[in-house]
Amino acid sequence: MNRLIVASNRVVDPECGPGAGGLVVSILEALRNREGLWFGWNGEIVASEEELSISHQNFEGIRLVVTPLTEADYNEYYLGFANSSLWPVHHYRLDLAKFTQESAEGYRRVNDRFANMMLPLLKRTDLIWAHDYHLIPLGAKLRERGVDNAIGFFLHIPFPPPDVLAAMPEHEWLIDAILQYDLVGFQTSVDQSNFCRFVCDIMGGEMQSQDTLVAGGKMLKTGVFPVGIDVDAFTSIATSPEAEARIERLHRRGESRVIILGVDRLDYSKGLPDRLRAFKRFVELYPQHRKAATLMQIASPTREDVQAYIDIRRELEGLSGEINGEFGDFDWTPVRYIHRLVSRETLAALYRGSQVGLVTPLRDGMNLVAKEYIAAQDEKDPGVLVLSRFAGAAEDLEEALIVNPYDADEVAQAIQRAITMSRDERMERHQALISRIRLGDAHSWSKKFIHALEACRCCTAA
Repeated sequence: MNRLIVASNRVVDPECGPGAGGLVVSILEALRNREGLWFGWNGEIVASEEELSISHQNFEGIRLVVTPLTEADYNEYYLGFANSSLWPVHHYRLDLAKFTQESAEGYRRVNDRFANMMLPLLKRTDLIWAHDYHLIPLGAKLRERGVDNAIGFFLHIPFPPPDVLAAMPEHEWLIDAILQYDLVGFQTSVDQSNFCRFVCDIMGGEMQSQDTLVAGGKMLKTGVFPVGIDVDAFTSIATSPEAEARIERLHRRGESRVIILGVDRLDYSKGLPDRLRAFKRFVELYPQHRKAATLMQIASPTREDVQAYIDIRRELEGLSGEINGEFGDFDWTPVRYIHRLVSRETLAALYRGSQVGLVTPLRDGMNLVAKEYIAAQDEKDPGVLVLSRFAGAAEDLEEALIVNPYDADEVAQAIQRAITMSRDERMERHQALISRIRLGDAHSWSKKFIHALEACRCCTAA
């Protein structure tokens, strides 16, 4: 069995263990099965390149190899090109994207350094799996150094339509870099189609088959590999005695009869201001639910050094105050807005104790909150998932109430339908949804990608 090498922007803290989430557990499991190595940033920042070093750690049969970033790397590679250029463009937000030559050079520099650091660690038969938009050029950088191993890349975020990507400076060398991989995986068929259309329409590539591209004399396999969660592990957290106690306390404290729950990172792609406006519209259209329904919105901090995130936090705080001021009463707070990190154990209890899960991003690669919400439900009295059609999860979770997050009236009507839905219909929908997320869980995701990458290696060797 070939050894697996995973490269990602961040490497999990081994002390976190399963608490880091099903996706991390899945990667750790794959690495453990193949005596693998995980390479990436350790989250630390040093003043200059002279202070850079590599540290090694063994964790349950896995080798973790990590390195810090310099302050310049953090500002140019991470905050700059990755999160101020690539992230907004891939989420169809050209209006928020910022491009500078310095950030593009920083992005190249870090990927170049990562390739140099990885090179002595590699064996000829290793399978290499690079993750996400931070490391798009990593495969090409390894190829430049003579690495001819099977190298796969998985994009966790959306891939934009050709006309959106074409508006981005530096897009040509990015796509050239992607073409150096043997396998590129996407969350949805829409993302795969957008990529293939770009390569064919703008770069003169050809489709040899449904999943095989030829461009610039290079053959590339593409595939759809929807990310899942560890369903059983999350269900176990949601049904623990500790979770039951949290749910009891939630209701004992006089919370509203109906809890509508949103859980997101604080990010403009999540559509949080639109969600609050939709809840306001719900209160206006269905006044019978006043004092009976509360929107609990958890928005955990992220990238607080980026101006767009500072702006959205202010907007959310203003909106929640506006709604509470207009509709709230001494015994009812319509919106409970929480801006801090919340443990997975608490989230699992909140999912299970709520009647509506409101997952309405404007654009999302997958959105695992939707799947966690399903896994946490009481199968005999489940809540209802209201899901944006622009979340990758909507491609598969068709039994959710699918909505347009830009249409406040449509979202408000879906909330009303969710609240008034019969138990029989809720159970029927939940049974179908839980079956779907079990079939496509985190473990099957990693196994399918690695199997496809091994098949690419066999074709190359032949």
